[in-house]
Amino acid sequence: MQNLPFGQPGRFFRGNLHTHSTVSDGAMSPDEVIKAYRANGYDFIALTDHFRERFGFPVTDTRSYRDDEFTTILGAELHPPALENGEDWHILAVGLPLDFPAASQDEDGPALAARARDAGAYVAIAHPHWYSATIGDARSIGSAHAVEIFNQTCHMANDRGYGWYLADLLLAEGRRVMAIGTDDAHSKPERPDMFACWVMVKAETLDPDDLLASLHRGHFYTSQGPYIHDITISRDHSNVTIETSPVDSVQVSGRAQRTRDHHGHGITTCTIDLDRVQGDHFRVTVIDTFGRRAWSNPIWLE
Repeated sequence: MQNLPFGQPGRFFRGNLHTHSTVSDGAMSPDEVIKAYRANGYDFIALTDHFRERFGFPVTDTRSYRDDEFTTILGAELHPPALENGEDWHILAVGLPLDFPAASQDEDGPALAARARDAGAYVAIAHPHWYSATIGDARSIGSAHAVEIFNQTCHMANDRGYGWYLADLLLAEGRRVMAIGTDDAHSKPERPDMFACWVMVKAETLDPDDLLASLHRGHFYTSQGPYIHDITISRDHSNVTIETSPVDSVQVSGRAQRTRDHHGHGITTCTIDLDRVQGDHFRVTVIDTFGRRAWSNPIWLE
């Protein structure tokens, strides 16, 4: 259970890891985007403009917006060729250095993702359902720490915002990927894509390096609204106890159809048997009365 965040030192910080501005194809300037997230209760964001030649391969510099109450992590969305269907990749890289070199013409998805990881970035396969990424595509990005399991922009654009299908396939093969949810905000008035999904990162300070280290360790969960306060697994792995803000559904998902669930109204704690959740990992989903979800990272039983 090495990646459970709840007993770690520090506190939870709320942040969005996938955001765009007028530096690439967003509708708001970096200043406007950052002020909007700050005003809506966020502790940090990563401004991840599109790392494409037509935008000058930007890693948008947001360091001047950092203070004791709000911070930023540098990053970008990388677009090397190519998926099995010929589409360019969308690879999220959070924690890039400001001078990360431009992509070369012969650099494919696995190579650019590996270079971003080697530079210290937290790397995620972005919105796989949106452009029909396959399990073969995902296997090729061995440097990915995570799969984007929810993306608000894709959810609003074509109802393809969920990515758990791909994460679950990788997990079933033994790949220890994590799970992040994001806005992918472009801030355009015709498509509400801000303040819908975020990560809650447990860290000792708001320093960008501390937040990035916690992401690498898996010390976070993803939410659209509900809070997960604790997840405790019994010593013999026979059950798990989940403590949350009031929710109506708690689900524990293992491999394939091996799941358990608990339903009611205003649930804040429940214990679920793991007898059907056979195998080496499971994950937790909680759903509130408005249909908003929170997801744990995959939890590996050592």
